[in-house]
Amino acid sequence: MFGARTAARKLLGRRAFATVGDAPLQKKVEMCNWEKGHYINYAKMSENLSVVRSRLNRPLNFAEKVLYSHLDDPHGQEIERGKSYLRLRPDRVACQDATAQMAILQFMSAGMPSVATPTTVHCDHLIEAQVGGERDLARAQDINKEVYDFLATSCAKYNIGFWRPGSGIIHQIILENYAFPGALMIGTDSHTPNAGGLGMAAIGVGGADAVDVMANLPWELKAPKVIGVRLTGELSGWTSPKDIILKVAGILTVKGGTGAIIEYHGPGVKTLSCTGMGTICNMGAEIGATTSIFPFNDRMYDYLVATKRKAIGDFAREYAAELKEDEGAEYDDLIELNLSELEPHINGPFTPDLATPISKFKDAVAANKWPSELKVGLIGSCTNSSYEDMSRAASIAQDALDHGIKAQAVFTVTPGSEQIRATIERDGQLKTLEDFGGMVLANACGPCIGQWDRKDVKKGEPNSIISSYNRNFTGRNDANPATHAFVTSPDLVVALTLAGTLNFNPLTDKLKDKDGKEFMLQPPTGDGLPSRGYDPGRDTYQAPPEDRASVSVAVSPSSDRLQILEPFQAWDGKDALDMPILIKAQGKTTTDHISMAGPWLKYRGHLDNISNNMLIGAINSANGEANKVKNFTTGEFNAVPATARDYKKKGIQWVVIGDWNYGEGSSREHAALEPRHLGGLAIITRSFARIHETNLKKQGMLPLTFTNPEDYDKIQPDDKVDLMCTELGVGKPMTMKVHPKSGEPFTVQLSHTFNEGQIEWFKNGSALNTMAKKNSQ
Repeated sequence: MFGARTAARKLLGRRAFATVGDAPLQKKVEMCNWEKGHYINYAKMSENLSVVRSRLNRPLNFAEKVLYSHLDDPHGQEIERGKSYLRLRPDRVACQDATAQMAILQFMSAGMPSVATPTTVHCDHLIEAQVGGERDLARAQDINKEVYDFLATSCAKYNIGFWRPGSGIIHQIILENYAFPGALMIGTDSHTPNAGGLGMAAIGVGGADAVDVMANLPWELKAPKVIGVRLTGELSGWTSPKDIILKVAGILTVKGGTGAIIEYHGPGVKTLSCTGMGTICNMGAEIGATTSIFPFNDRMYDYLVATKRKAIGDFAREYAAELKEDEGAEYDDLIELNLSELEPHINGPFTPDLATPISKFKDAVAANKWPSELKVGLIGSCTNSSYEDMSRAASIAQDALDHGIKAQAVFTVTPGSEQIRATIERDGQLKTLEDFGGMVLANACGPCIGQWDRKDVKKGEPNSIISSYNRNFTGRNDANPATHAFVTSPDLVVALTLAGTLNFNPLTDKLKDKDGKEFMLQPPTGDGLPSRGYDPGRDTYQAPPEDRASVSVAVSPSSDRLQILEPFQAWDGKDALDMPILIKAQGKTTTDHISMAGPWLKYRGHLDNISNNMLIGAINSANGEANKVKNFTTGEFNAVPATARDYKKKGIQWVVIGDWNYGEGSSREHAALEPRHLGGLAIITRSFARIHETNLKKQGMLPLTFTNPEDYDKIQPDDKVDLMCTELGVGKPMTMKVHPKSGEPFTVQLSHTFNEGQIEWFKNGSALNTMAKKNSQ
């Protein structure tokens, strides 16, 4: 299965590649219905591809086609998967409200009057789930007024489309309005790949990357490898698209997709809905993939028509030969899945790659002593809130109601967008889910990202919840480290919420109706698209005004939520000697551990304030505790941020030692900004998650890895280290000299992935400093 076709085949003779005639591609088709003058440029993409084809002389997979068709210099670009740094020109930029604050604050430093690339901002992260959608939204608008005013005015000032609070989750809005086949987009959220369901290479990045593209600079990406997932057969019964990615996550693990694009293909693809493909791509972030993508097909065309973008669908059909893999295209690895044999899966707890088929789940609950009583079931989120998802969930709820029974656990419903909410309200699914016992939350991220004011259990109390979300790291949903969070399809969430226990398997087990008679739930059914079309609901979009010169951006000097950025200091050109280790982090250290979300989201626009959460969730190898490290200058134990601030005040630079896949999870650049702000120089780990490594480079930090991963074990938390920064060069190792508290000093070799341009970022103090330096010359 995995790794079955890794060897490249030699081309036999001359191969004729599919090409697209020029004339049909010269049409002027708008990228979306909300903006004027931004056209889909299939002609340019085709031209770039023909250049690359003449150079490589081999079949291309679809992921390569999308990337190479967006090269800044297709003639001169070095192209080797897994090695070359591609300079790309994305079609769009998308930001959610928590990350947009810092992205826009950085863009303001560039001194440009307007973004150079179509950009949107989406208000979805700052709405806390508490008592229900309308009241939660009103409360958020009151609490976050200052931030929303800043975003609304800055978007108006810099020609950015603004989706107000209540619009929905960024990824759902992108799929409904902006994604199109063959496009390249970057977004400041790790689940940006959701748009792969419409054949778009949509890649999660940090805010500094977004600023580059907004400022008309090429975007740099290490050429990903491509892992193929070939689908055969057809889903049926209780199995859903979510089960495909749950299974793949179990195969690849949370780091198995790092540095790779996951490309789905094969005859099974045509059996999936467009939104189902979006679900699969969305959760590809959980395996560390750069992005995930499906080839253009009729299901995508149907979705484009349903969302009033028929012209785009027709245009994509003109370019269809390049919107799929070439015959004979090779993958760096291949997974084969027969959908007809796939079981429903439940993944977790505490990690999204612990995959268990439903037939074995009851035994796993018992063997691992997971709390079997189900406290809460949650459906929706950016991953699973499509019309199809809600229809299937409602069909199960209706089956239960017809038998006179309702949810036995707390049940919440999060519509992914105002359009979905309005449509399922019109068509009755919303009422069915409410009658079943559901609380309808705001069209926002809510509990999926920790924006959940949960009251039914106390912190530290072991309990189980199950959701159709994407991510289930410790404490992520409710800030309770004892909560066992499981991830599955909306179908199984509803079924298990009805039973009130993790020990229920709807494929084999019976329930009792209101009269005590046994019955089995019918497999879920639901339409992929609404037969009466989508209801757009309330108008929540703010277009930039015609006259932008008179717009004033709202930032109060006394604000505790917004802070104008000061440039970081440039490197002093010297080696760094006698530095303390702020913390040696042990085990999984995600961006949630490095810069928590939840209540900290409100400080995303204020670097100094949010830095008070830096690494407070990381486990200190010295004592097995979180947020308790020793200050070598005082001998006292204190919080990680407080210790870092004390070092900074004393002019002492410091480093962090980390474990495998350091920085996995959300794309949040604050996890890189905070260590830089508090005086850190380097993060030294066994390995990095892709986005976090890039974010650190952008902020002028040194993300370094142990050339020999076992050297991690040789370092003690109270050691001092020297970093030979003057050795930094492309492809060259760096030396670290370790001074143990007792014993002889020894050296460790460190590796890095810096290229020439990124080394300039380090020398100048940050990528933004480098940009400002060039603009001033």
